[in-house]
Amino acid sequence: MTHPNIDNWQERVDLAAAFRWTARLNMHEGVANHFSLAINEDGTKFLMNPNQMHFSRIKASDMLVVDANDPDTLQGLSAPDPTAWGLHGGLHRHCPLARCAMHVHSIHATVLASLADSNLPPIDQNCATFFNRYVIDESYGGLALEEEGKRCATLLTDPKKKVLIMGNHGVMIIGDTVAETFNRLFYFERAAETYIRALQTGQALRVLPDDIAEKTARELEEYPEQDIRHLTELKAILDEEGSNYSS
Repeated sequence: MTHPNIDNWQERVDLAAAFRWTARLNMHEGVANHFSLAINEDGTKFLMNPNQMHFSRIKASDMLVVDANDPDTLQGLSAPDPTAWGLHGGLHRHCPLARCAMHVHSIHATVLASLADSNLPPIDQNCATFFNRYVIDESYGGLALEEEGKRCATLLTDPKKKVLIMGNHGVMIIGDTVAETFNRLFYFERAAETYIRALQTGQALRVLPDDIAEKTARELEEYPEQDIRHLTELKAILDEEGSNYSS
């Protein structure tokens, strides 16, 4: 579907689908949390959800265009949420790897981020996906306003590590595209749920050897087009249901 009067239409549609599905999975936080996608070469201009609109209602045409280098962005009726400006503006200004960024306080990722040890051991295939591929932020500093956003951006410098487990806060996932980033977000939450539920049994964990965990992570990184097909299927379901996400 194309829209003749709005730029970056397909990117907007993909983002809207990701918002809708995140709400359906109850990984949203009411009218809080944000997804963003860079639309210029240096990544400093990006699409983002409107200020405090529920994920389940967001449409492609609702996306804001935000310039991370323009402080006047915070003025006017279409200004983003201050924490959106702080966290996502900081990422797109200081972290070239973050073409797309998705921040949520989803239940299981946030439980993991609330543990004294927020590591995710490779106890199954989903957990192994993230073996040596995340960073833990141990220095939560309050709401994600501008200085906090800049600090978080400095933690995502290793191109291999695209998950930031934000201690006492939630999770930030980055990637090149909406499909890649949402797919990573989805499977990280699944992995965190498996680990948390395994801990709840009180039994010893069956942890994979490091070499097998790394092999599994590499194989999944190279698996052809799973992220694209995942998002395509979600959009197909929304389309069949008559959703207005792509309007």
